Amino acid sequence: MAEDLELDRLRGRAVLVAGAGISGRATIEPLRELGALVTVTDSNADALAECARLGAATVPIDDLLADRERVRDFALVVTSPGFRPDAPLLSAAAGDGIPIWGDIELSWHVDRSGLYGPPRRWLVVTGTNGKTTTTSMLQSILSAAKVPSAACGNIGLPVLEALRQTSPRPEVLAVELSSFQLHWAPSVRPAAGAVLNIAEDHLDWHGGMQSYIDAKARALTGNVAVLGLDDDVAASLASSSPAERTVGFRVGIPGPGELGIENGHLVDRAFADGLRLAPAEGITPSGPAGLMDALAAAALARAAGVGPEAVARGLASYVVGPHRGARVAEIGGVTFVDDSKATNPHAAGPSILAHQRVVWIAGGLLKGAQVDDLIVEVADRLTGVVLLGRDATHIAESLARHAPEVPVVSVETGDDAGVSAVARAATRRVVLPPGTDSDAVMAAVVREAAALATAGDAVVLAPAAASLDMFDSYGHRGRSFADAVGRLRASDITGQPR
Repeated sequence: MAEDLELDRLRGRAVLVAGAGISGRATIEPLRELGALVTVTDSNADALAECARLGAATVPIDDLLADRERVRDFALVVTSPGFRPDAPLLSAAAGDGIPIWGDIELSWHVDRSGLYGPPRRWLVVTGTNGKTTTTSMLQSILSAAKVPSAACGNIGLPVLEALRQTSPRPEVLAVELSSFQLHWAPSVRPAAGAVLNIAEDHLDWHGGMQSYIDAKARALTGNVAVLGLDDDVAASLASSSPAERTVGFRVGIPGPGELGIENGHLVDRAFADGLRLAPAEGITPSGPAGLMDALAAAALARAAGVGPEAVARGLASYVVGPHRGARVAEIGGVTFVDDSKATNPHAAGPSILAHQRVVWIAGGLLKGAQVDDLIVEVADRLTGVVLLGRDATHIAESLARHAPEVPVVSVETGDDAGVSAVARAATRRVVLPPGTDSDAVMAAVVREAAALATAGDAVVLAPAAASLDMFDSYGHRGRSFADAVGRLRASDITGQPR
């Protein structure tokens, strides 16, 4: 729920910040500068203590929920993206008619208000997969064009902190936004916004696929809407977008109003008549997914008036970030690839298809997503699969249905649930002692993957699932993988199960 509320009406009034994480902490100082009386609530006592040091009052969320009358004291609730719409605190606020903004909604209003100078141009990136890579590519292009800019939002730097930067002061924001952030940001009207693709993800949070699509579509409410035409769901949003102009991109020859690939180059037929922007060869990450991200970044940059030379320079200088298809090592002729950021089946597909022969490392929390379509798509690339994590059973059973000839190894601990189900579907089980820590499990997984690989193969960590059943984050999972690969020797590449 979000309602009109003038920022100057917050002076002297109480504002509740729900969530004491990075985005929540970033709201404290701007709200205080607006004259608001800021209270932060969370269940993490250490995080609340940090907010108190920043000048906010704090209250444990359980205490606030125990006395819901206290919620009525607030003129506004600013929620972190982690709170679902049906969270008890937000339900109580909505029931009392209190406006609920996300930190991005607050950022938009703060920017429009002129609190930190003239409003910036927002270039928004969203999609199920490729958001961070596209945003980083866009920032690289803007830097090559010498446009004062900042990459912010879901990429790590809160938008409010980017707005407060003064040296240099960004004029353009490359804003990565998740579906959670967009859900709580109905007022955002970017100069240009891109929806890269849409596949099943976070359906437990949104309550269904249509709500997830609707949240993503909020990126298209500004001047220019940029859509991935190779994705049916994203492409379908063209008919309902309120944007003044719609631009598509595809990994293929572009039509009028599109960017695409022709004669080995990224070509612009939206903002120019067949203008070559950059060579396709050498763009990283490699493969169709990397090209799609580059096309989306180029489209957003062109919408902001950036010339072709800067697009070429920016894409040439871009270096893929960690855990996003990064090549970790080559040992005994086998390439080891960390795409731990592939936290859903849609993201895992391009990572696997970028290689001809793959030993796939998969598993974790599927969040309700299905893997059958993915496995049908990549089955002919798989030379082996090593599974770990809570939902390994589902992946093993799908492999048994759609790729029964592929050897599957399940690495489990003695206290894992679902072991018997995995055992029926997997070719072989490796059972570690109960209580084995996640890094030790990953080390065993990597050894098993190396044992299945032969020279010319790629061992690809593209889990198709979230990491929080075993690891602190997808970054922790990726670092654990890289550390385990670092301990391998060429003699570990045997081509046979251990």
